[in-house]
Amino acid sequence: MRILAIGECMAEMAPTDAPSTYQMGFAGDTFNTAWYLAQLTPETPLSYFTAVGDDAISSRMLDAMRESGVNTQQVRIVPNRSVGLYLITLNNGERSFTYWRGQSAARLLAQDKQALARAMTQSDLIYFSGITLAILNPDGRAALLDVAQSARRAGKRIAFDPNLRPHLWDSPSEMTENIMQAAAVSDIALPSFEDEARWFSDKDPAATLQRYARAGAETIVVKNGAETVLYRTGGAEGSVHVPPLASVVDTTAAGDSFNAGILAGLATDTPLPDSIALACKLAGHVVQGKGALVPINQSLLDSCLQP
Repeated sequence: MRILAIGECMAEMAPTDAPSTYQMGFAGDTFNTAWYLAQLTPETPLSYFTAVGDDAISSRMLDAMRESGVNTQQVRIVPNRSVGLYLITLNNGERSFTYWRGQSAARLLAQDKQALARAMTQSDLIYFSGITLAILNPDGRAALLDVAQSARRAGKRIAFDPNLRPHLWDSPSEMTENIMQAAAVSDIALPSFEDEARWFSDKDPAATLQRYARAGAETIVVKNGAETVLYRTGGAEGSVHVPPLASVVDTTAAGDSFNAGILAGLATDTPLPDSIALACKLAGHVVQGKGALVPINQSLLDSCLQP
């Protein structure tokens, strides 16, 4: 199965132990998922679709993607642009973020609709998020959803994480409307109940599951932090218990890594309950480390791949 992830990867400036010193890395919700997926199933062809600039930081980002096992042939180079940047600030262990996205080439990733269509045609499973939509202008969103809808009709699988981030949208209503439009072209939905409850007034995870089913998703997995995961697939519903953790250090990429577990299961024809168990193991490891990209050792890989 050929997998395509679509979205924005950003330069990350994270504090080090030395005062006033930062270390640069690269992260972003759909890229984080691709990074973990590459570790879980390195034999699966995996590409990232985005746009970067023609500067040195963009070049370093592409090198980092390739080194992680993510194919960059679908990445567009936009002259006189760069990549988005965010700075992490720590205050008593709590992380806050400052973003600079004005010159981000990724905001133009859907500008070439034909390139987007070609990339989806060459893939079997396509993954994007609400953040992917949020950074685009209205024409870009319409182009992405139109191509995704055509891809689904052609037999491609479309996976979508709503990843609700109201600060990226002009209004909550614009956000919720676009999210449900994306859900309507997707057959796999990966919502998080806490966000959905806040912005869609879902009273419980079952309400979230039913709403995405009504939108047209055939496979739905409702993440709920440390609580039980609800799922629906093939018309059947069930739940998976989330193992308790002794400690949680950083939840930055909890959902992103969880999604990687689900996509890895899809790529290997693993039953959905087993894929959710794999996703829980991986996310449980990630939240006990620091940052978005937490290394996975072989023993953990072996554990994850044995439901």
